[in-house]
This record gives sequence, C-alpha cells and structure tokens, in this order.
Amino acid sequence: MPKITLNLISGRTIQQGVAIEAGKEKPSYREACGIIEIDPVDFKQLGAWRNTNVRVTSAYGHVIVKAVEATQGPHPGIAFIPMGPWANQVVNPRTYSTGMPTFKGTPIEVEPAPSEEVLDGIRVVQEAVRGAKV
Repeated sequence: MPKITLNLISGRTIQQGVAIEAGKEKPSYREACGIIEIDPVDFKQLGAWRNTNVRVTSAYGHVIVKAVEATQGPHPGIAFIPMGPWANQVVNPRTYSTGMPTFKGTPIEVEPAPSEEVLDGIRVVQEAVRGAKV
C-alpha cells in the first residue's frame, strides 16, 4: 500500500464544538473529530479516495481515522486532525509543564486502511490504556 509522510497540526473546529454538545460518546463526535484533513495533492499521492479510512502513524503511536479533503488551503504536505482522542494517539504526550501536548508539527505517515474501523472516542481511549506500558 502507498504511504505518504505529512506534517500534522491539530486544533479545535466548529464542527467539533457542535458535536461536543451532544456528547463525546455520540457518533457525531467521531464524525467531527475522527478525521484527518488532507490536501487534494496529498490524496493523489496517497492513491486513496476521499472518505477512505487511513492509518496515521507517528513516533508516538497510531490511529485509524477517516481521510477528508482539507477545508483550508491549499497546504500540500500538511495534515490536520481535530484535538481529541484521535489526535492524542499520535502527538507527543509531553506537556513541558503546560498541561497541553504539542499539537503542532508532528511528522506522520499516512496509509490507506479501508478495512479498519474508526473507533469511537471512548474505544480509542480504552485501546490506548490497554496498550500502555506500565
């Protein structure tokens, strides 16, 4: 399968704010936050269709999210995952005494994963805890 390397940034979105009102356990929250926004140029390089599930991997972990076309841009080489359980799996967990991880500038690899499921936020956290090293 083809794989591309991108620079990940994260932040809050309006869709995320609307979905949070219904609850983080609801499908609308997964649809708003369990995504990665990718530039059309990067979609072509990846060889994947929009709305395909992809595996995002960094030095800190991996997660399955749905690849959607970037709402801002064009910004080839830059990907965006809204702040939340999905982004938390692939960003540096160190907070440097700020209480917030570094949500900007994480090198990631993205590859198609059409047969893998985008988990809801609670299951993402449960899987992370199960896999945590003590």
